[in-house]
Parts: sequence; structure tokens; C-alpha cells
Amino acid sequence: MTALTCRLWWASPDDASPALLDLLDPEERERHARFRARADRDRYLVAHALARLALAREAGCEPAEVAFTLHCRSCERRPDPRPEPHGKPRPAGAAAGLEISISHSGERVLLALAHGVAVGADVEQVSADRDTDGLVDYCLSPAERGDLDRVPGDRRTEGFFGYWARKEALLKATGDGLSGGLAAVGVSGPFEPAGVLAWDSPDAPEHVRLTDLDAGPGYRAALAALTPAPLTTDTGDTAALLGAVRR
Repeated sequence: MTALTCRLWWASPDDASPALLDLLDPEERERHARFRARADRDRYLVAHALARLALAREAGCEPAEVAFTLHCRSCERRPDPRPEPHGKPRPAGAAAGLEISISHSGERVLLALAHGVAVGADVEQVSADRDTDGLVDYCLSPAERGDLDRVPGDRRTEGFFGYWARKEALLKATGDGLSGGLAAVGVSGPFEPAGVLAWDSPDAPEHVRLTDLDAGPGYRAALAALTPAPLTTDTGDTAALLGAVRR
């Protein structure tokens, strides 16, 4: 079976510039303006501008020809879905047929792109300031909580965010997002090779691949794809892509 290659782009909020705003559509610019903290605005700007540039290059079109539709699988199953568009961005227009996933945390911005296969990517800053104890029941199954308890104390916070990144990547791939329930997905121990062990949902995908990504010290990241094929990655040249925009 031919492997699926997913291309990754890594960036930083420091890559933000006023010129990137011209790449956003009116709805994205409005959302960008609503962020109060500059760091949040910069992460959002870099992520969404990078998505348009990467999709345009892959589709052989101009960034302005790239459009998105938003899909929330949870709302599609509900009798009272939220009326406003929201959920996973799906490329449309000239970029239809491509799939992306966006994530950002701390000093990391991550974009994953694949052809014709749904993907989910997540990066998490390992932060001792967050109340991970209060999130354990929300995120982990009883078996996973037991495994995390056996992790040495100085690595437990990293282990928790390893679990979180894997599970969120999987739920972003399906389009469920966090409403799909992190604890419903069972994955291997945070310092073991990434794998899906259980998925307590009638809508669980038939085929899924999961792998950890190297986001550097102080971060955990993961990539998921809804495919039976082996999953490989390559890394795009973010500096060249963003450098094409006149600053």
C-alpha cells in the first residue's frame, strides 16, 4: 500500500507581519481583531496566512482563490446545531480536494496538509502553570490515568500533554474537535510509540494512523490521518513560503 505523505510547516508568532493580514478573508480579519492579546493575534495570523500560502502553492493558484468551508461533525448529528459557521476548515475553491489542520501553542505554529485524506495536527506547550490535575478526568481513561501515575514526577506534566496532543489530533482529523470527548479515545502511553488502542464512539473511524511529531523541547505534538496507509511526513520551507509575501 502506498504511503500517505503529509507535509508539515512549522512557524512562530514572531513571523507575523502586517502584510500577512492581506491574505486573510474578511471573517478571518474580524476574528483576528477580536483577540485581546498580541501573542494570540500573531499566532492566529501566522497560522491562517500560512495555510492560504501553502494551499495556493499546492493547488497552483493565487492565495485569494483559496476558500474554506467550516464543518462541525458534532453539530451535524445534533437536532439543534449552532447556527453560525464553525468547526474544522475544509479547503474549497481552487484548493478543493486538499485537507489541512492548524494548531498553535506558545512559540509554535503548525500546519499539516495532505491530499484527499482528512488529517488532524496538534501542538501543546508543556506548561507546569496549567492545572493538569483538574483536566485528567476530562482527558484520560482510568487505564491512562494509571499509566500516567507511574510516570516519574518530573515527566508527568509532559506525559499529560503528550496524551492531550495525540487525542486532540485524532478528534481534529474526524472533525469532532474537543466535543468528541478526549476520554473516549484511548491511546498508548505518552512515552511509548503512538497508537490508538480504543475509541468509544459509534462514529469512530474505521482506519486511522497516529504519530508523534518533534516540536522541540518543552512541547508535545502529534499528527493523525484517517487512512489505512502508512503515514509519512515531510517538512516544508516556511521561511521561503512567508518570504514570498512582501513585507
